[in-house]
Amino acid sequence: MRRLIPVLTGAALLIIAALAVMSRSDAETAAVVPPPVTDEANATATTEVAVLAGGCFWGVQGVFQHVAGVTSAVSGYAGGDAATAHYEKVGTSATGHAESVRITFDPRRISYGRILQIYFSVAHDPTQLNYQGPDRGPQYRSTIFPTTQEQADIAKAYIAQLNQVHAFHAPVMTTTEPGREFYSAEAYHQDFLTRHPDNAYILYYDQPKIRKLQLVFPDLYRSDPVLVAAMQ
Repeated sequence: MRRLIPVLTGAALLIIAALAVMSRSDAETAAVVPPPVTDEANATATTEVAVLAGGCFWGVQGVFQHVAGVTSAVSGYAGGDAATAHYEKVGTSATGHAESVRITFDPRRISYGRILQIYFSVAHDPTQLNYQGPDRGPQYRSTIFPTTQEQADIAKAYIAQLNQVHAFHAPVMTTTEPGREFYSAEAYHQDFLTRHPDNAYILYYDQPKIRKLQLVFPDLYRSDPVLVAAMQ
């Protein structure tokens, strides 16, 4: 279970900031993975929902809040039932839930395939099984929760494509779990990256993701995030 790291000051914060700069340097040299060969047909709908899990939802939410065409990104839980969709219970690793983000987007501006390209390129490391960085347990697994059969087909084809071309140093461990409900997380988890920019965890693990998004997807980067708080 991830510990909520407090805001640091003084020498400790300087050390964390220096390590974060090193992570940003790694992000700057990283290459974007190829786009999916199979993607949605020309969209006529104005809204679509994707649900993705890739470790701590703070960073995944923060990334997609900065993506043009995304109208909402909400942290939450998927994979288990409503009774256990609570942070303390999910942290036991026994609920079936994964920390997830529900992404609402305009498919006329950004396709589901491009959402997945950002997910694999920026939001997390899909080669890690049941962990991301310091976070351990199945609640931090790399999982796509398709909301339609078309999304399921695209996701499976893309995972196979990435493995076939050896896009990463190791096989993609991302799974797909269709037919799962999404449950919003507690209010204190929403917009966490924006509200706590000096949090040590955010500085080291998540701010480099935002920098990488800006670097490798400049045409899709938006400087002002779309926040949950603004919609309430």
